[in-house]
Amino acid sequence: MKGYRKYFGKKILWFLLTLVAAVILNFILPRLMPADPVAAITGKMASGMTDASAVQEVYKRYEAEFGTNKPLFQQFLIFVKNLFRGVLGTSFSQYPRKVSDIISSAIGWTIGLQLPAILVGWLLGNILGALAAYIRKGFDKVLLPVALFLSNVPAFGMAVTLLVIFAVNLKIAPVSGGYAFDLLPSVSWKFFQSVISHYQLPFWSVVLVSIGGQAIGMRSMSIYELNADYVKYARFLGIKDRKIVGYVFRNAMLPQVTGLALSIGTMIGGALVAEIIFSYPGLGSTMYSAVTAADYPLISATTLIITVMVLIVTFLLDIIYGFIDPRVKAAQFDV
Repeated sequence: MKGYRKYFGKKILWFLLTLVAAVILNFILPRLMPADPVAAITGKMASGMTDASAVQEVYKRYEAEFGTNKPLFQQFLIFVKNLFRGVLGTSFSQYPRKVSDIISSAIGWTIGLQLPAILVGWLLGNILGALAAYIRKGFDKVLLPVALFLSNVPAFGMAVTLLVIFAVNLKIAPVSGGYAFDLLPSVSWKFFQSVISHYQLPFWSVVLVSIGGQAIGMRSMSIYELNADYVKYARFLGIKDRKIVGYVFRNAMLPQVTGLALSIGTMIGGALVAEIIFSYPGLGSTMYSAVTAADYPLISATTLIITVMVLIVTFLLDIIYGFIDPRVKAAQFDV
């Protein structure tokens, strides 16, 4: 237990230090952008005004409302105080909408798209990679080139290819959006059908890209484990091949589980390409529009969500490894 306490204590300490650094960077980096979002809001709100002093008053009012007239350190303290209260501020680009409202309306679309796609791609890729390592021969000769091709296709390339083939040329899938533009979100079969039809191309663009990398990774790890000394010794002892293969693939899966966890942690950032190309109403496209509009509160909120998700997933993964991986257990008691 002493080894476990030291191990978990160190992980918690590093988690907290990294979280503090992430909060500081999430606040500072967007504010290094040269754009002046308050001036953009003033331009919209003061449209048609000819009195320069009146426009200046409008600018000062919004500057005071967003706190950009205060010193940077004071702005940071307000930012941290609001975080503890769960207040993410008001969006510059979508004023007067609250950042929390924008994120809550978009994050469900992103999770609904990315999480199933990541899991399906990971599962199919690992199954194909394991089979290629075990069967070899013709199956491996076909799978390896296909997997290498898919893993090297950029996400935007796959998305554009699917869009051109199935939406533009064959016209069997919608071109863009999360549902038909003539519908309003509702609990109805028509709306559900529209969501599913718009879901297909973004979903498969993510799945196909992830399958290749997962298959190559699992194939390499499985071949390494199949040639390990413990496998040869187990076969020499006459242990059934089915039982040996079970241990082989379990050991080969550990790095793949790490990749899965990190993919889940970064899925909001990973949604950016597919959501922009297909105009999908998720958090990725929301983050893109926030960056182009220099929307500090929205940029900070979205990037902080990604950072916290990665940190939590990595922390939980370290904790789980401490229980399931014998090598990590041994290291704990050597501490």
